[in-house]
Amino acid sequence: MSTFLWESIAFGPIFSRRLGQSLGINLMPVDEKICTFNCLYCECGWTLEKNLKAREPYPIETVMEAIERKLSSCCASNTPVDSITFSGNGEPTLYPWFDQVIDRLVALRDKYYPGAVITCLSNATQLYRPEIVSALKRIENPMLKLDAGTQEMLDTVNAPIVPVDIEQVTDQLCTFGGNVIIQTLFFRGEQDGKAFDNSVGENWERWLERIRRIRPKRIVIYSLDRETPALALHKFDKSYLEGLVSKLRAEGFNADAY
Repeated sequence: MSTFLWESIAFGPIFSRRLGQSLGINLMPVDEKICTFNCLYCECGWTLEKNLKAREPYPIETVMEAIERKLSSCCASNTPVDSITFSGNGEPTLYPWFDQVIDRLVALRDKYYPGAVITCLSNATQLYRPEIVSALKRIENPMLKLDAGTQEMLDTVNAPIVPVDIEQVTDQLCTFGGNVIIQTLFFRGEQDGKAFDNSVGENWERWLERIRRIRPKRIVIYSLDRETPALALHKFDKSYLEGLVSKLRAEGFNADAY
């Protein structure tokens, strides 16, 4: 099925189900995806392992100039921006100067859109790096992925191309002291001839155990919305997701489904 890549460093704003009017920031190249995951559902397509070292990153001045041009243009045209959001063509925390970008973006946000939040959509695989954790703690919305409760499910739905241990990721998410948003995409399907559903059974129970340990300030769950690189995937409707949300709210969590 067709997928797409973002074609600029700063784009939008576009309406986000979770974030409102979201101005996107893409720190990856415009013509290839760079990520540590190879998620079955990724709108940007498959990750090629060679791409992790395939391209020199954008210089930080190029990045900051593009962001400021976009913010200035939006501000001049009175375009609403609710969130300035790191997303784009892969994992934003792989950018080598991510922490510096965060510090400089905070200043630009305060200049142009002081009412906006800064969000980072991350797969949480770089939390072993202290500078990444520190940078994420300096923004309002560190929105970190946890699609699985078991290692087997993580390996199936996220298919990491570097070693990722779900126990280590959980421990690292706990260091945020609850000031973190967990985002989880629930779906079912078939991969390599084996059926899976990450919303039921042992995986759900183990995922919930991890949520209890992390105690996030918010949980955002959703299902498939765009075309995916893998076939034989099936989305859950809103009523099914609301059933999962009800279970989370019964335990006192702030949870929403989109």
